[in-house]
Amino acid sequence: MKVIAVIPARYNSTRFPGKMMEILGNRTIITTTYQNVVETGLFDEVFVATDSEIIFDEISKNGGKAVMTGEHETGSDRIAEAVRNIDCDIVINVQGDEPFLKKEPLKQLIDVFAKDEKKEISLASLKIQLKESEEIQNPNNVKVITDNNGFALYFSRSVIPFHRELSYNVKYYKHIGVYAFRKEALLKFSSLEMTPMEISEKLEQLRYLENGMKIRMIETDFVGIGIDTPEDLEKAKMLL
Repeated sequence: MKVIAVIPARYNSTRFPGKMMEILGNRTIITTTYQNVVETGLFDEVFVATDSEIIFDEISKNGGKAVMTGEHETGSDRIAEAVRNIDCDIVINVQGDEPFLKKEPLKQLIDVFAKDEKKEISLASLKIQLKESEEIQNPNNVKVITDNNGFALYFSRSVIPFHRELSYNVKYYKHIGVYAFRKEALLKFSSLEMTPMEISEKLEQLRYLENGMKIRMIETDFVGIGIDTPEDLEKAKMLL
């Protein structure tokens, strides 16, 4: 089973333009993420997929691998273009703004496919329990609910599930935007039109669910910081 990691990165992020080139410690965010993924030793190949010459040059001058892609609405579409002609079985999508991702949760995602002998799972991803009310209410924290077998039922920026029965201690889970795809599922995704819920929530993973593909969620205790805003960058600097 050949496993590769691809880090989709665009320069003009809607909420934090140019964030990939912001400095974290003594390196840019995108270089920090790239080097941390390489250092896990889990992958046959690691590269950045970008439509920005600035990001391409940043990775290349630091000895990394990068490929140029066209403009895309989602990271999955960008990765699909990048890997179309690459011989691999599993593709791990590591967000360029998740610089603190560790080896163990990535290994857990790979293990999902090693155990899936019938090849029923299209992709796998991570979730972590949210406990603070402010974090649960924050629309930048995408929430996920699953069935009894750990397969995703829905993702939302809203608070799900709605806590109507106050005597019941409901649990909330944040989706960590790291995906592991079967290559064929990723290519199928890129051939499909954007779906109504995906457009409404601006969450690409809903396209998979709306087209009947299975997403296996793995609970982790990994605590990182996805850098979506300047405030997140300050938190990341404190964590570093």
